[in-house]
Amino acid sequence: TTQGVIEIELLYDAAPKTVINFVELAESGYYDGRVWHRVIPDFVIQDGCSRGDGWGGPGYEIRSEHNTLHYDRGSVGMANSGKDTGGSQFFICQSPQPHLDGRYTLFGEVVKGFREVTLTEVGDSIFTVRIIYPE
Repeated sequence: TTQGVIEIELLYDAAPKTVINFVELAESGYYDGRVWHRVIPDFVIQDGCSRGDGWGGPGYEIRSEHNTLHYDRGSVGMANSGKDTGGSQFFICQSPQPHLDGRYTLFGEVVKGFREVTLTEVGDSIFTVRIIYPE
């Protein structure tokens, strides 16, 4: 990203379809050059919008995969505009957000680069998303 590397562990067991969707978009280059269009300090940073204004997506929607995980600092969730309307926009929590539990598909956790998450500003961008598979 503009601010540096953010490493996310994807939680396949908790949200397999969402993780597969994210991986497929990342490997296609969909996220490369996208702008962090929503940054609310001490809440979330959000990216993945094809239009850069929060209203774009990949041209399809995916089903919600609500789980029992809790939105803590560094949690990664699929943004949506209602049940089963996720697609490409995702957010990273900058602090615990228990009111999001069970409302948005939680599918990842930041494991490295939290400083970069907190420094991110509107207009910063993702240079590239690279998927690293376990050996």
